[in-house]
Amino acid sequence: MKYITGLFMIAVISFTNAQETLELPLWEEVPGFQYSDTYSEKVELNEAGIPTKVSKITEPTLTVFLPDSEYVTGKIPAAVICPGGGYSYLSIDKEGYMVAEWLNSIGMAAFVLKNRLPNDETMKDKRIGPLQDAQRAIRLVRDNAEEWNIDVEKVGVVGFSAGGHLASTLTVQYDEPVYPLKSANSARPDFSVLIYPVISMENTYTHKGSQVNLLGKSASKSDMKKYSANYHIDENTPPVFLVHATDDGAVPVENSIELYGEVKKKTGKVEMHIYQEGGHGFGLGRDPMTEQWPDACEKWFYKNGILKEKEVYLFSYFKGNGEDGLHFAWSEDGLSWEALKNDESFLTPAIGQHRLMRDPCIIRGGDGKFHMVWTTGWTDKGIGYASSEDLIHWSYQKFIPVMEHEEGARNSWAPEITYDPAKKEYMIYWATTITGKFPETQSEQEAGYNHRMYYTTTKDFKEFSPTALLYEPGFNVIDASIIKDKDRYVMFLKDETRDPVAKKNLRVAFAEKLTGPYSDAGNPITGNYWAEGPTTLRTKNGSWVVYFDKYIDKKYGAVTSDDLKTWKDISDEVFFPKGIRHGTVFKISNAEFRRLIRQM
Repeated sequence: MKYITGLFMIAVISFTNAQETLELPLWEEVPGFQYSDTYSEKVELNEAGIPTKVSKITEPTLTVFLPDSEYVTGKIPAAVICPGGGYSYLSIDKEGYMVAEWLNSIGMAAFVLKNRLPNDETMKDKRIGPLQDAQRAIRLVRDNAEEWNIDVEKVGVVGFSAGGHLASTLTVQYDEPVYPLKSANSARPDFSVLIYPVISMENTYTHKGSQVNLLGKSASKSDMKKYSANYHIDENTPPVFLVHATDDGAVPVENSIELYGEVKKKTGKVEMHIYQEGGHGFGLGRDPMTEQWPDACEKWFYKNGILKEKEVYLFSYFKGNGEDGLHFAWSEDGLSWEALKNDESFLTPAIGQHRLMRDPCIIRGGDGKFHMVWTTGWTDKGIGYASSEDLIHWSYQKFIPVMEHEEGARNSWAPEITYDPAKKEYMIYWATTITGKFPETQSEQEAGYNHRMYYTTTKDFKEFSPTALLYEPGFNVIDASIIKDKDRYVMFLKDETRDPVAKKNLRVAFAEKLTGPYSDAGNPITGNYWAEGPTTLRTKNGSWVVYFDKYIDKKYGAVTSDDLKTWKDISDEVFFPKGIRHGTVFKISNAEFRRLIRQM
């Protein structure tokens, strides 16, 4: 970490997930401070040595949590977190550090505020002490946005219970002159997430402890109103996300309901989740109902443009002989690819004679699930199949005996799968050599393999149509990959011809229907090298990129085209993990990607 403007590091905190974070002082000189020799900070630690509760704070700080830079590109949103505790202590782990780690997992920077708690011993005006710290925290994040790679227009606040009161007060009093300014940056949060918050300071449904601690035992009606955010909502109020439980016995649910009504009237930019049960202080959730709110909040971040709705490219592949199973790489630009999970396997093969998982092909189906087929072995008369909703948890692995009926079938290699939305069915297709078939292209080279493309269709992966010939181009063909292009289907394929002159290149054929018939294969689209395993990506500008395995050179290559006629080799522009072999490229949302990496 480089020098932070006007600050110095005062602590490095190590968490159970081995993450080290910086704790920084908010102020060079704390405003409105008056010394008391009877008032000093108290900290309760858990067994791991992490603070759980903090009270009597005299030196407010901001603890910095930044997401893993390996999975971050561009400027990111950030949130200042205000833990609760009735303005008498801060529940700094459950409503601070844990929340920061969750925000990091969805691609946001997080800053846990250890704000001063209102008291007359060390504050000249305890009503504004917490607000001073909250304003300063937002400005501090914006002051150092370049250092922390933060989007200054996406800096918000998250608050729990009394910390929700502080966050809601900041939301409406961000420009209240509570201390002399040195920063030119605004303290206005760009969004406000309030979890079982204290909103009102009026006697009707306030949290009495928070009211007394902040305003005193004899609070005036004007102070009660001033520090009730529901009275101060206007057209400049940022989007608000609210969570509460109906049975909250500490902070009545009416606090959230009242604020929801006011924001709805003034801006309409508000979402509220009220659970029948959950009580108070459930943090990120303590039961199946209250555990839902972080996912709902993440979706709200996307809905409001706080998190970017962008697609991430994934590449499924195998290594070696396919013994250890499924691997993934990811990319944002389709050029530079990085392995996930330290290039370890996501799924171990469990079926087939040789227990292999070669040539993994994954698509998103009409049901929203990911469907995968793969080569299970060198001599199997069938292929592997599994499905998943999140690319982590997979169904049981099923062996589909697609060539069992053919006595002379030698193999079932490089299966692929394509979804036909018109028929709402899947076509699975693969290459097989059947002894004695197509003698005119038979060669003694390469163990006499002489492939053609075969297929079956299914709607449910339980019942399959009889296997049929898909493509007979008049040469040894393998590694077909088909995608839809407007009103036609495009098949990329490998010419496996070995004699009398080796071809070993990629070509293209077309059809009006997924099941064909397909046209004659066009001219080679790859260069003077052996290529196999084509997989295709359509970029945002409509260009085609075909990736392939330069298996003799032991590296990956690519060609690109705007019209499927003229092709340019861009192999020197793509970078893949070492040892990557034949796989498939597909797209997932940024939210899906974030969920994937936090489950690894």
